[in-house]
Amino acid sequence: MDASLGLILAQMPKSGGWTIVWVVLGLVLLVAIVVIMQFFRLWLQAFMSNADVSMAELIGMRLRKVDAATIVLAKIQLVKAGIHGISTNDLESHYLAGGRVPNVSRAMIAANRAVLDLDWKKSCAIDLAGRDIIDAVRTSVDPKVIDVPNPEAPGGKRTIDAVSKDGIQLRAKARVTVRTNISQLIGGATEETIVARVGEGIVSAIGSANSHKDVLENPDRISKTVLDRGLDSGTAFEILSIDIADVDVGENIGAKLQADQADADKRRFQAEAEKRRAMAVALAQENAALVVLAEAEVPKAMAEAFRKGNFGVMDYYRMKNIQADTDMRGSIGKDDDATAPKG
Repeated sequence: MDASLGLILAQMPKSGGWTIVWVVLGLVLLVAIVVIMQFFRLWLQAFMSNADVSMAELIGMRLRKVDAATIVLAKIQLVKAGIHGISTNDLESHYLAGGRVPNVSRAMIAANRAVLDLDWKKSCAIDLAGRDIIDAVRTSVDPKVIDVPNPEAPGGKRTIDAVSKDGIQLRAKARVTVRTNISQLIGGATEETIVARVGEGIVSAIGSANSHKDVLENPDRISKTVLDRGLDSGTAFEILSIDIADVDVGENIGAKLQADQADADKRRFQAEAEKRRAMAVALAQENAALVVLAEAEVPKAMAEAFRKGNFGVMDYYRMKNIQADTDMRGSIGKDDDATAPKG
């Protein structure tokens, strides 16, 4: 390429060839000055802060489509906070992975001030997991209070309802003080799990009480029972305290259940009585049918007696007279009952 350039320059007039060379060199120098001036402010800012960010690294950030201002500012913040050992490449890698570099750097500074065990890799992992690392560090230093139940949650209730052994319903509210457990923040259960577990513990504590009066007299027994169960196991939080904010008496669930059971037993007994009555009616009708069948056999028996000579005409008339007399007495008895004055 040098030989070709020399050949071209030899063929061109000396004055014209050097002019083109100087123009090209001037353009290259101008572009270099523009590029340097574009990053000079960031480089100077990093240089004056001992952040150790070179001009080549700034140009490389532009080529890799990395926001150089964000990386430089984060590096300066870390250095000024006394946090060393985090290179510009580490910041760039987290930025390219979709992480929030300013959040991680501020969280690292806050953790360093609070003397918390939080390194760069763990911070990046927490941030890439979608957790708010700044809030996590803040909660580690300044514990937060969670309402149980949470009325602002979708479908949330205002109280935890449970029934003691004497059948009285109690409605309780609790306030749980927690702080972030950074060592379990990655993969640990969230705040919703704490609310669910504490609610379950309150229901169990009230349900195991012999009387609702015991719970009203000593609400702290609920707190002690729930705390002893280790409800923060496997979560991203550490439970510091559970305070029962309010306990109200609800309905007499036991009495209502007993009344419902009595009503159900009443309907069952009525159904059984109706069944027995229907069976008795059916049996009476069956017996009446048997009587009719037996009476139908009487004329056949009389005819057979006439044929065999065991039953004469006079016997037949005497039987008819007895029947007529019986019918008359029955008729007279019915008339007497109808005309008798009613008491």
